[in-house]
Amino acid sequence: MNQTLPTRTAPLRGAGFMVLAGICFALANAVTWTVTYKLGFKPQSDAFWQYAIATLFSLPFLWRQGLGAMRTRRPVLHILRILLSVLGVQAFTQAFASGMAPWHVVALVMTSPFFVLVGAAIFLRERVSAHRWIAAMLGFAGAMILLRPWEGPLTLSALYPLAAAILWGGASLITKRLTREEPQTAITMWLLVLLTPVNLLFSVQAGFELPQGEVLILLLAGGVIMYGAQHFLTLAYAAADAGFVQPFDDLKLFSNIAVSWLVLNFAPSGSYWLGIALILAGSTYLLYAERQASPAAVPA
Repeated sequence: MNQTLPTRTAPLRGAGFMVLAGICFALANAVTWTVTYKLGFKPQSDAFWQYAIATLFSLPFLWRQGLGAMRTRRPVLHILRILLSVLGVQAFTQAFASGMAPWHVVALVMTSPFFVLVGAAIFLRERVSAHRWIAAMLGFAGAMILLRPWEGPLTLSALYPLAAAILWGGASLITKRLTREEPQTAITMWLLVLLTPVNLLFSVQAGFELPQGEVLILLLAGGVIMYGAQHFLTLAYAAADAGFVQPFDDLKLFSNIAVSWLVLNFAPSGSYWLGIALILAGSTYLLYAERQASPAAVPA
């Protein structure tokens, strides 16, 4: 009897860890908004220091694996993936620096899976089912309600999170391509080793800033929180099947709404809730479509 208990409780633990990861990400986003928008620290420097601090926590992993783990036959794809990831980070941070509420930024970035879907159809020649196209249309409809292009020309700040979604979607497509022939360790190592140096180049180009006083304290706190988020994320996927815990990842939007409201005094209003609902509906429906399309879902 006792032997079956861990199996039954593991999915619930995985869901709990995923929710905790979402809360940590929301708190880290609040720190980024405060540092860049409220305190005026350059977003490029914020991105560098945020990932530099996070990389420090990854040093034990880097030491255990060694640079030999980066051996690859696809260095160009790895570098392109990292460039897209860094550009996505830069766009994401710029969105906060523009003053856009964290919940608004995260809601728009959550359209990334829909861009991955379209990209997989165009560039990887994957067959896309009608269910997946419906999910994409729901997500894009929600994004349009949040962007409100009918109210006038889109501002650059409104396009930053959408750019981050597209760039990270492109990075996900390359990751998907690499996993066909590259070990997961190599994919992770390339990202950890090069992400911070490339972010440093953007920071230097924009005028490198050393954090001091309140900014330094917040960045250190943000680094610890981001490490916690990544740790909980790892525990979630280790405790339960990815297909089970993935829907709980979408709850990070509600975590960001709560933190934006309670900490930063921002909250969605009016039709913005409809846009949020459509993006969540599209994401949930996409997960359903992925399960239906997976080999495990096909009867023997």
